[in-house]
Amino acid sequence: MWADMLGGNPGDEESDYITLISDEDEEMLGKTEVPSTLPLLPLRNTVLFPGVIIPITVGREKSIKLIRDAYKGSKIIGAITQKDMETDHPLLDDLYKVGTVAQIIKILEMPDGATSVIIQGKKRFEVKELVGEDPYLIAAVTSLEDIMPKKKGNQYQALIGSLKDLSLRIIQLSTNIPPEASFAVKNIESSTFLINFICSNSDVDIASKQKLLETSEIIKRAQALLEHLSREVQMLELKKDIQSKVKSELDEQQREYLLHQQMKTIQNELGGNPMEKEIAEMRDKASDKKWTKDTAAAFEKELAKLQRLNPASAEYSVQVNYVHLLLELPWGEYTNDKFDLKRAQKVLDRDHFGLETVKERILEHLAVLKLKGDMKSPIICLIGPPGVGKTSLGRSVASAIGRKYVRMSLGGLHDESEIRGHRKTYIGAMPGRILQNIKKAKSSNPVFVLDEIDKVGRDAHGDPASALLEVLDPEQNFAFHDNYLELEYDLSKVLFIATANTVSTIHPALRDRMEMINVNGYIVEEKLEIARRHLVPKQLENHGLEKRAVTFSKKVLEVIVENYTRESGVRELDKKIAKVMRGLARRMAFGEEFNKKLDVAGVREILGPPEYTKDFYQGNDFAGVVTGLAVTPAGGEILFVETSLSRGKGNLTITGNLGDVMKESAQLAHEYLKAHATYFDLDYDLFEKQNVHIHVPEGAIPKDGPSAGITMVTSMASAYTRRKVRKATAMTGEITLRGRVLPVGGIKEKILAARRAKISSVILSEDNRKDVEKIKDVYLSGLNFNYVRTIMDVLDIALLKEKVTEPVVRKISG
Repeated sequence: MWADMLGGNPGDEESDYITLISDEDEEMLGKTEVPSTLPLLPLRNTVLFPGVIIPITVGREKSIKLIRDAYKGSKIIGAITQKDMETDHPLLDDLYKVGTVAQIIKILEMPDGATSVIIQGKKRFEVKELVGEDPYLIAAVTSLEDIMPKKKGNQYQALIGSLKDLSLRIIQLSTNIPPEASFAVKNIESSTFLINFICSNSDVDIASKQKLLETSEIIKRAQALLEHLSREVQMLELKKDIQSKVKSELDEQQREYLLHQQMKTIQNELGGNPMEKEIAEMRDKASDKKWTKDTAAAFEKELAKLQRLNPASAEYSVQVNYVHLLLELPWGEYTNDKFDLKRAQKVLDRDHFGLETVKERILEHLAVLKLKGDMKSPIICLIGPPGVGKTSLGRSVASAIGRKYVRMSLGGLHDESEIRGHRKTYIGAMPGRILQNIKKAKSSNPVFVLDEIDKVGRDAHGDPASALLEVLDPEQNFAFHDNYLELEYDLSKVLFIATANTVSTIHPALRDRMEMINVNGYIVEEKLEIARRHLVPKQLENHGLEKRAVTFSKKVLEVIVENYTRESGVRELDKKIAKVMRGLARRMAFGEEFNKKLDVAGVREILGPPEYTKDFYQGNDFAGVVTGLAVTPAGGEILFVETSLSRGKGNLTITGNLGDVMKESAQLAHEYLKAHATYFDLDYDLFEKQNVHIHVPEGAIPKDGPSAGITMVTSMASAYTRRKVRKATAMTGEITLRGRVLPVGGIKEKILAARRAKISSVILSEDNRKDVEKIKDVYLSGLNFNYVRTIMDVLDIALLKEKVTEPVVRKISG
């Protein structure tokens, strides 16, 4: 388009039409009178703008006749663009509504017989209606005025300058535009003509050009044009960058090849070789390593192989990485343990409140190590609910004994090579994460935390849990084999600490190799102490508050613990304290007043109404309602077992979203009572004429397990006999068909739940006595324990002789 506008070489006779309009010429164009009717010349692939001169080739018979008729007369026509350039015989509906009044400057008969016309745009017009169609389209039109800016200030001038700069940049970047085009742009005086000139010649689609023509406000037309030019410059620059990069990459490859050849020649002349220097440095480092004879021999073999390789070969980098790994692993390098047991105990107590069993086991290991001087490290697995401090305990243990600390998350791990590594023959091979962490620790006896070991997966890539068997077996891990290293590495001095939320999903063989330590949940008093010592100071610092900016009383912390959290650990408690801190920080930032001694009302204002309500003992006014004890992922809970009788055929209905094991406990309890009806002075026909319905409330929560056995049998016995259940009594235990009471787990969590619910008496299996004796007295205060061996022992303790005032089931006559 730019070439068409320039029309040829400067000085040619036919280049007379290259005219650059001045402000005076522009003013004359604005005064051009537009006839009421105009013959319409459809333009296929261009848009004519006022003031712009363009050559067009005329091929259609109607268009040629129009041109010849107009040239004989006023030489004024209406140039208007057709919507679809493929239309050969456009009608009025095929044309846009806005066009440009054009003056025919010259008609040229070309050697090939074609007719070319040079026309100049004068003024915009809008088609109103069709006047005639033969021999060509004639339409009634109205003149459209360009709306000039009221004041051509700095902003307008900057806009015009930007259009010029971008146009010159496009001319510079494009290979299709002759350099002479920049001469035309630079010498245009009229700003309006400059805008129209660039609009006409820009590389924009016809629809966008037509939209520019239809824009009456010159400033808006210029702004829209600026956007199009900016995109065009970006595209041209991107093309230029791509072309230059391709060229530079080829040049760079040739340059590197020549330089390498020159370097080889220079090195040969000087007698030096950087590869030999690097190998010499590796050999110096190897002289300081504390490795075995086998490892030293393997290193020399691999180093000799590296010397024989060409640095340009692909295998060279693989071999370099392998030799570097051999040098970076801490073969036989150990940190010295700190055997100050009192200091170690202080560090553990400082960082973690409670967890006495774990701390005691660590101190035992240190004591033996201090006396013996050398022993294999224990492999400990901490089992407990989320948020009780299992993971962070590893860092405290490392600090207490002066060892390096590394942590490896096993959650979601499903590829065996993550543990044992890949063979180095594979592309991108690397050692397993065990050796990678050992290398990072720079010590062969760190505290190594294997987090979430119960969440290890397995798929077609292998079973990581089976790969961990070698890592966690003290009889094997002194010669751990990594597929990438292909040498034995001693892990026996590493203190492995695994963490898990449940034992059930851990590989049985893996479970057998670890020393299981249960990390139970915290009681309210422990949570208050943890919050006071650790959580509140940490959140004050995290939120930029001074230590005395706010104080939490014991009552406030207790309200947060009991009304806003329901967990065994303190993770949710930490989040709630952080939320309170954010609320206080916001008020402080806004300069609002607040009570530095936080009270319960202040907590409610920030945290909202209580999210949880505690389960309390509900009395013994109804027959068939008994309090049981259960363990959930959030810790211990009390649950209520309700039994009701109704007229029927002796059917047993069980509801409450119970699992198969819990349903079997209910069936056992029912059969036991039927078998011992005479003991309770019950008519056997009662079992045949009464339906039994057992329900455990909170049906949305799945429940399962055998520990509700004695609770269910007591509930049924109370419903059948209408005897009251002893006040403030809770129970847990599995039953058998012979009437024995078997032990269950989670005793500490259940006891904590009983204390929270204001229970005073707990019934347990005699075999659970040993579990209670392991629990500290502080957790047992206020509780009376009754140990039983049979169901009859349970019923003798749990059921009173007194009967309910309004029995649940009235006597039914036979």
